[in-house]
Amino acid sequence: MKSGYKKIVLIGVLLWQVLLFAGCDYYVSEQPVQQAPPFYNRDSRGRADTIGKLGTYSISIPAGVIDGWARYMGDPGDFADPKIKARYQRPPESYDLPIESFGFQYRITDGDVYTSFRQTQQDYRRDNETLIPYGKPFPWAGVIIYGEYDAATPLNFNFTVQDDFRVSKEISNIDYIQQEQPLYGLTVYRANNGIDPETGEPWKSDTLTKDRMIKKDQAGNIKTYIDCQFTQHINSCHHMFYNDDWHIRVWIGYSRTYLPQWQEMENNIIKILDSWRVSREGKLLGKQIGKA
Repeated sequence: MKSGYKKIVLIGVLLWQVLLFAGCDYYVSEQPVQQAPPFYNRDSRGRADTIGKLGTYSISIPAGVIDGWARYMGDPGDFADPKIKARYQRPPESYDLPIESFGFQYRITDGDVYTSFRQTQQDYRRDNETLIPYGKPFPWAGVIIYGEYDAATPLNFNFTVQDDFRVSKEISNIDYIQQEQPLYGLTVYRANNGIDPETGEPWKSDTLTKDRMIKKDQAGNIKTYIDCQFTQHINSCHHMFYNDDWHIRVWIGYSRTYLPQWQEMENNIIKILDSWRVSREGKLLGKQIGKA
């Protein structure tokens, strides 16, 4: 009897151990897989690059280049509820994490970019101190890059331009009229042909009457849209363009003095982005422009 009881107890212990081990295996399999931290390219000071996916390509932006910080898709906006910001947890950084936007300073005269702890930092400070106070053209352009991820959104300014002209007419009774002569390869539109209808003279204010310029592709879609002041001491231009390959929209702000170089700016900014491209593992595909 005792022998039979011992066998039952022994079988029970063995069965409990089997269940225990099975439970352990199940518990382990349910744990989240810990991803290895991504590889970061670094500059000469050991600072890590900013990484992510911009539109269609993975990139590694040299440390010290970004003006402010990079915003990733899903990040709360600057004016979001503080409680939402406090609860938000960004996904782990990777070369597949979509970048919504970031900004940097581009030097128009040679196609370089501003990087802290690099000669361009001193150059930028010197130009601020010696050019702007004396009304001289500032050779730096502010650049903001936006990743475009909605496949339903067309990569052109067709509606934007049409709507801007409509609003000008409905709100300010201003007609934008195409000019006969292009300017630097751009089609130009001027408010009421550049004449203030109340005075019959050229506009004395460009608050609502900036010159507007466009460039279409072969399919007739507006890919570049620029508006510029024309009455201030230092006139400024706001310049936007789309790039189909990268699937991005680019905003540039600069002195009108440099408007003749609008196409060179577009090409150089894409060259800069190309120099930051990496494989999904973070291997650089070229020499980074702006590396300190």
